[in-house]
Amino acid sequence: MWSMNRPTMLPSVVLVLLALGSSAVDQAAADRSLVYVTVLFRHGDRSPVKAYPTDPYQESAWPQGFGQLSQEGMKQHYNLGQFLRGRYNGFLNETYKRQEVFVRSTDYDRTLMSAEANLAALYSPSGQQIFNPDLKWQPIPVHTVPQDQEKLLSFPMGNCPRYKQLMTETEHSPEFINVTNTYLDFIDMVQNKTGQNNTNVENVWSVYDTLFCESCHNLTAPPWVTIDVMEKLKILKDFAFQIMFGVYKHQEKSRLQGGVLLGEIVANLSKRATPNSNQPLKMMMLSAHDTTVVALQSSLSVFNGIQPPYASCHMIELYRDDNGSMSVSMFYRNDSRVADPYPLALPGCAQDCPLEDFIRITRPFIPDDWEKECQVPSFFNDKEVMVALAVFSSFMILLLVLIIGLLCRQKQPINSQGYHHVTNQEGVGDEYHS
Repeated sequence: MWSMNRPTMLPSVVLVLLALGSSAVDQAAADRSLVYVTVLFRHGDRSPVKAYPTDPYQESAWPQGFGQLSQEGMKQHYNLGQFLRGRYNGFLNETYKRQEVFVRSTDYDRTLMSAEANLAALYSPSGQQIFNPDLKWQPIPVHTVPQDQEKLLSFPMGNCPRYKQLMTETEHSPEFINVTNTYLDFIDMVQNKTGQNNTNVENVWSVYDTLFCESCHNLTAPPWVTIDVMEKLKILKDFAFQIMFGVYKHQEKSRLQGGVLLGEIVANLSKRATPNSNQPLKMMMLSAHDTTVVALQSSLSVFNGIQPPYASCHMIELYRDDNGSMSVSMFYRNDSRVADPYPLALPGCAQDCPLEDFIRITRPFIPDDWEKECQVPSFFNDKEVMVALAVFSSFMILLLVLIIGLLCRQKQPINSQGYHHVTNQEGVGDEYHS
């Protein structure tokens, strides 16, 4: 039976939050065994995704360019890998066993590299797995798909007309209008200082992201970037994450976005809970982005409204109780300085939620037919396609009539009083060579 390794001392700031939850988790670990776990994490520290027009630090200022994992980001994920090794030691094999873990990442350098740094700590090689005595590392596969084919880990998904409509409607919600009016002058100031066009509540977060990345790497901010400016940008940044999957028609947004990932996770939990299941897979590791974590947590109704920090990790654990019943527990590690992750309770269920209740409560947030709910135009229902097909069909019919007409004329008998066919004796019409 697997149990979590828990320290005897906890930082005082966490004691109030975990006083009740900690003992309950310890008791649960003693009475039940872990069967399967899904871990979803954000990549580590990176360079900015882009620079604003007047930014003194353009792409050449960053060793590997924009959006790339930094050395600090590598450390963060190596540390997260050490945490996962400590938490799941005894559940996962000490050395890498390919049947036990499957790793999936979005097709970005920073997420792929974060997964690799994480795995370097989770599965440090030993014995026969050491292929170089001077290298305490071994290659472990990280699976991905091209970004234009990503339908599981990259949010928000843009090819969903209904979601775009919901976001347009969100702009007319009282919350959105209130924030817009409150920060209208501030946003205008940011637009003037950065040289960006069409800066608004939904995209001003990118300015905060750039400035935050630069501050993390000890780059001097422009004079207009004061503490007050950063605080206001942070508020707008967090609001942008909130409206992406909530604020207005939260459940429907979730069905069209994070509910897709939630549906996959729930399906995997159900498969592993099947009696006499012989599936060897113990961990599904997903390496993605802050928006991925927010999308999933929003569909679970446990999002705290704050952008997930670098290397934050959401864990969903499936347990089998002594009586054979199954239950699900969730934890969120969003602060590497805290030894224990924060327990998360699905609204309407206990922190240790019976699997059947977990499935029932999450069901309304999972799409039945994503394309239908997204109102993705069907090929045969698209008016433009139908018009094009009608024009093309008319053209083909006309062409067919002309061809038949020409063939009929060729079959008519030649009038001896009319023109006669004359053979070209000089070979005109032979194959032309250029």
